[in-house]
Amino acid sequence: MKTKMIWANYGVDNVERTRKFYQNLGFQLNGQPNEELVSFFFSDSNFVIHFFKKEKLEESIEGELSDLRKGNEIMFSLSVDTKMEYDKWVELIKKAGGKIHFDSNIDRKEFYDENGFFVCVFADPDGHKFNLLYNENK
Repeated sequence: MKTKMIWANYGVDNVERTRKFYQNLGFQLNGQPNEELVSFFFSDSNFVIHFFKKEKLEESIEGELSDLRKGNEIMFSLSVDTKMEYDKWVELIKKAGGKIHFDSNIDRKEFYDENGFFVCVFADPDGHKFNLLYNENK
């Protein structure tokens, strides 16, 4: 079986707060947001993440969502082309209200020394975690 496209669906507490956060990071809206949904393109290949009001997504999946204070349901990785772009993203994430869990610039320089990657693990205001990656050896 072959599908045409894949996208992700996340649950959020506040759709408007989510819209502001991701627009402040520079992501392009996918359609017009409403009270129950905001959606963004996350790459040049138009990977889409929908952010549904939690109650709406729980209704759709007929069950509860993960408690992100206790873990994470999935972690997407976002790559950038330059170290300057990586550093700019880290600052944008902080200014937009994201939480930095790990930044190899600060937390573990040897991580970079071992494999050429700079890694920033961050969470959006609802706790959805992402990796931001820059590979100097690409």
